Amino acid sequence: MPTESSALAVDAGQTGIKVRLDSPGADARTFDFGGIRTDRPLLPQLAGVVVAVAEETEADFDVVSFGVSGLTPEQTKPQELLSALRPFRVREVRLTHDSIGAYLGALGDRRGVVVASGTGVVTLAVGASAVARVDGWGYLIGDAGSGYWIGRAALDAVMRAHDGRGPATALSGVADEEFDDIEAAYIDLQSDDGRVRRIARYAAVVGELAATDGVAAAIMVAAGRELAHSALTALRRVGEDSGAAAVRGIGGVFSSPELAQAFEAGVREELPEADIRPGVAHPLDGVALLPSIGEDNPLLEHIAVAAAG
Repeated sequence: MPTESSALAVDAGQTGIKVRLDSPGADARTFDFGGIRTDRPLLPQLAGVVVAVAEETEADFDVVSFGVSGLTPEQTKPQELLSALRPFRVREVRLTHDSIGAYLGALGDRRGVVVASGTGVVTLAVGASAVARVDGWGYLIGDAGSGYWIGRAALDAVMRAHDGRGPATALSGVADEEFDDIEAAYIDLQSDDGRVRRIARYAAVVGELAATDGVAAAIMVAAGRELAHSALTALRRVGEDSGAAAVRGIGGVFSSPELAQAFEAGVREELPEADIRPGVAHPLDGVALLPSIGEDNPLLEHIAVAAAG
């Protein structure tokens, strides 16, 4: 038999989808799924995750909240999701870009800026009456300082070293372990549907080698500077670019000391009193907060809502 109505929070990223189920009188449960595919229709993927959790837990969901990577206006159709989920007695669906969930998970209702950098990256700043998003434009035309951006820079450095156009780097040995023929690597990557995540995985290796390899260190410093530039730009746009602005850098890339230090240094060049804390992130908790956003919060107009009549 179904349990009492519960709330479901879905943090849907390109690398993975995390889900949290909050049920009355029970501890929260979490679930993990593969990342969303940007080359496939989005809404069926989101609905499929909810259905999978419902079938495993036999729970009905009163409210389902989604924070989705790369969400576009054309994809923002909470009513379609609500219709698809009605068999599970869903009363309300809240749908927003994952930058909103990341922001709430890091800063709650405080003003400031959050830079969320994993496979991709997006920066969000919130002021007294305005919200500004910077970057998050995907791996082809944006995402500066993201895991993909770092991974691509690493492979570029490998090919430069191979050609003699750039300095030798320990990154070459890592690439040689993956590719039998480094000169055919580009063909292998271009034909791989999972190439974005595959290239982004190099970011962790670059971070590990940055302490001993000059090329890797330079890539991480450049990424940190790019992320700082995005944070400062977003703060200016919402009028929070003075005093002790709250600045958070979240996501896997900030585990690199070289990147985190470059990020902080870049921000402090313009905002020496800023409250900077890289590495504090709870995006799934942020998505779970979507139903509690007040009417006076400028984030509310960026959350699409559908409710059962």
